[in-house]
Amino acid sequence: MPRVDMVRTAGVFTLDGEDFDVEDNIWLLGDDDEVLVVDAAHDASPIVEAIGGRRVTAIVCTHGHNDHINAAVELADRVQAPIYLHPDDRMLWDEVHPDRAPDATLSEGDVLEVANAKLTVIHTPGHSPGGVCLYDGVSRVFAGDTLFQGGPGATGRKYSDFDTIIASIRDKLLVLPPETEVLTGHGESTTIGAEAPHLQEWIERGH
Repeated sequence: MPRVDMVRTAGVFTLDGEDFDVEDNIWLLGDDDEVLVVDAAHDASPIVEAIGGRRVTAIVCTHGHNDHINAAVELADRVQAPIYLHPDDRMLWDEVHPDRAPDATLSEGDVLEVANAKLTVIHTPGHSPGGVCLYDGVSRVFAGDTLFQGGPGATGRKYSDFDTIIASIRDKLLVLPPETEVLTGHGESTTIGAEAPHLQEWIERGH
């Protein structure tokens, strides 16, 4: 079974004219020969170090916010790998990388393969229109900023919508096996089983 490595980088998240200091989780799924990178935040160098010379099959952006894509182009150039993004977040991508398009698009049900693992793309709009999660079909979901320990990703900014993210979480993530580990874009990991009982609380609090 492929292993998962995590790199954490720090930087600035910028949206709607405001800046926020953030730490991002970058996830690497693979074996000794090849690896897939989930998000490329802030600084390509520690990601390249974690890759360690392995062949990179894809750099998958879970969504287009700058803190998840701002190192993607440099990383792609350094490791010669394609960048994947859902087309509904292209406007966010273009704010950061106006002169370089992603190499490939992501759609609901797409399957990405690495190290004998298959990751199914789950389109989970709400935090952003083109937000996606990646499910390995066994025990892990790479959730980006859709679901965290303690609730859904933020929806107080442009292109985001609370009702939409609740529907994405309820209909597409909470239906996964309860033991599924949720590998998040920020903070600590959680499980589907730990979060599912709190859905109504999130709806009532409105965030």
